[in-house]
Amino acid sequence: MFIERTIITIATAIATVTLAHGQSYPTKVVKIVSPFAAGGMGDLVPREIATGLAQLLGQQVIVENRPGANTIIAMQAVAKSPPDGYTLVFTSAGSLAINVSAYKSLPYDPIKDFAPVALCFTTPLYLMVNPALPAGSVGELIALAKSRPGGLTFASGGSGSVNHLAGELFKSLARVDMQHVAYKSAGPAMLDIMAGRVDLMFGAAGLSEAQAGKVRVLAVTGARRTAAAPQLPTVQEAGLPGYEATLWFGILAPAKTPVAIVNRLSRDINNVLGQPAMRPRFSSGDITPSTPEEFADLIKREIPKWRKVFESAKIDPE
Repeated sequence: MFIERTIITIATAIATVTLAHGQSYPTKVVKIVSPFAAGGMGDLVPREIATGLAQLLGQQVIVENRPGANTIIAMQAVAKSPPDGYTLVFTSAGSLAINVSAYKSLPYDPIKDFAPVALCFTTPLYLMVNPALPAGSVGELIALAKSRPGGLTFASGGSGSVNHLAGELFKSLARVDMQHVAYKSAGPAMLDIMAGRVDLMFGAAGLSEAQAGKVRVLAVTGARRTAAAPQLPTVQEAGLPGYEATLWFGILAPAKTPVAIVNRLSRDINNVLGQPAMRPRFSSGDITPSTPEEFADLIKREIPKWRKVFESAKIDPE
């Protein structure tokens, strides 16, 4: 009986402390670290979220940009921050599912060092080709690639980037051989697609260029069509079963952040994402709120998926 009473007392104390964390939080400024430079989607989305979150938390929420080293600088800093809910990170699939295969010695563990809070935003890539390329569909592109083994080129913003891996996944599933052309960023790659110096690309942009006739977009790479371009089929629909490559963003806290705080933040972030004013501001992709558990499951699924692509494409880690 004594042991049972002791266990009950300890459990009650833990529950009380956890509840107290949730009830008293926050009492000061909350910081969202973004490992991306100012001006892009990785900066604009967390700023919109911060504005709405501040109203719900009753405290100022600021965004701090800490770009560099392919997001590693920011991720490492947040991983080492106190697990008290006052330092968060807004980051992407690259940080959480790809870097672990892209680097031999990653100075953070995407699973052990973070507590997922909420998936926020998902955008497919767009499979685009130069308009002069004789391929008006995914099926025609695959047939053309098979008729020219190694003859087609696809651009990316760098080796190991999302658009590079999307191309390698396409090659693997379609069983075609295409040559990868790596650029320092996606911008110059897009320019060479439009100029016809490279044949195709899996890019995060391309809709406005397609409307201007500078590229031809064949499909989106997500599992379902996107609200940004509902007329475009997915690569799966267009003839390549099992293909999916999306760029997703979410918010995480350092590992061991109290569950009550994680749940409070997740609930409030989802409320912000659900506001009608949010949707038209991010027309290039889809708002995709989630529970912490759903976000954690996504990360765990994506890590081995992209590791397999690294291995099949023989991409050496840095």
